[in-house]
Amino acid sequence: MATDAGTTGPGTPLPRFPDGFLWGVSTSAHQIEGAAGEREPSVWDAFAAEPGRIKDGSTAAVACDHVHRHREDVALLAGLGVDAYRFSVSWPRAGSPGGLDFYDRLVDDLCAAGVRPVPTLFHWDLPARLDWRERDTAARFAQYVSTVAERLGDRVTQWITLNEPAEHTLLGHALGVHAPGERLLFDALPVAHHQLLAHGLAVRALRAAGARHIGVANSHGPTWPASRAEADVAAADFYDMLLNRLFADPLLLGAYPAGLGELMPGDVEADLRIIAEPLDWYGINYYAPACVGAPQENGSDVGGVSVPAELPFSLREIEGYPVTDFGWPVVPEGLTELLTGFRDRYGDRLPPIVVTENGCSYEGLDDQARIAYLDGHLRALHRALAAGVDVRGYFVWSLLDNWEWAEGYTRRFGLVHVDYATQRRTPKASYAWFQEVLRAQR
Repeated sequence: MATDAGTTGPGTPLPRFPDGFLWGVSTSAHQIEGAAGEREPSVWDAFAAEPGRIKDGSTAAVACDHVHRHREDVALLAGLGVDAYRFSVSWPRAGSPGGLDFYDRLVDDLCAAGVRPVPTLFHWDLPARLDWRERDTAARFAQYVSTVAERLGDRVTQWITLNEPAEHTLLGHALGVHAPGERLLFDALPVAHHQLLAHGLAVRALRAAGARHIGVANSHGPTWPASRAEADVAAADFYDMLLNRLFADPLLLGAYPAGLGELMPGDVEADLRIIAEPLDWYGINYYAPACVGAPQENGSDVGGVSVPAELPFSLREIEGYPVTDFGWPVVPEGLTELLTGFRDRYGDRLPPIVVTENGCSYEGLDDQARIAYLDGHLRALHRALAAGVDVRGYFVWSLLDNWEWAEGYTRRFGLVHVDYATQRRTPKASYAWFQEVLRAQR
């Protein structure tokens, strides 16, 4: 591949990515939409209403007011020059009167602007009346997906079923630090199974509606043992199984990692045939590796994730790397390691990959640290391409600063700054940098 295209802030030109490579940005409904009174409640509304759950005591009732300001945001997308916009459809909004009308307008405006709509059908905002511990929730999800596909499928050509079921299971149901706030530890495994089943049923529903470009967005990262000690290596392998293989193996291999299938509810073998419905592409969200060691007497707390002592692993700080304002280590080479490792692990069972999220939290309009982060990760992504990994696209997280779940409004991931008091949008230096990258790549 030629390396004479693209200019970057941090230094030398970015290498040329393949023709047809898909460039985009991502958001999620609950984090930006606002207009909470125009939809039914979600588990996140209930969670945020509990004192002490959200770092700054805020809610996403208004957020970025995207429902009422989406045309301004579509104009930002068009000005940025992206090929695609990954957003999510709010299940609570889609099920409310007039809710799908909003997505009709959004999709129409995206198409008119020449931006491909790529909707995610579940990005953590479960209707408050439902529970992932119940198998019926998977069937209800498939019904909802059919409704959305019937409404939008004439214009939407690329779909994502679920976003990060690993985090939704671990943080929301095992550790209780995200909605719905359950601290079930290993009793949360049915939540993982029912989300995977929901994915498979959704794939079937989308196929029945004529969809031909279906993927998922799973978060993955390399797992590094804290040392070569046997206990640390075993703990890291266990963590890797929970956060990576538990969600990739059933989708790509049609089987759970050894010992896990027997812990799942229902007719697991029959469910796995649904879960493993063939995908057209596989989405990976990457932020950082995890350093994992044997359990510690008082548990561990790293990167905002507290692991109790009764679990068979602990999280450790990754030393020797810069960190974002969130405290997450900046490890671009982890992306190369992850992608080549996936290729080696799954071989021809792995469909083409799209990096569906990659980004960082930094303050300020002149966000040179974000530019350096994105530049480094794009170079790492290109190294994976050069190593033969079939990667078809890359989405930055995120277009807008937004409500960052349990962190509230204290973290800023956007290429565009949002003044939450006035809703004024101001493109950051990273917006202009990415704009130039896209122009140079073309």
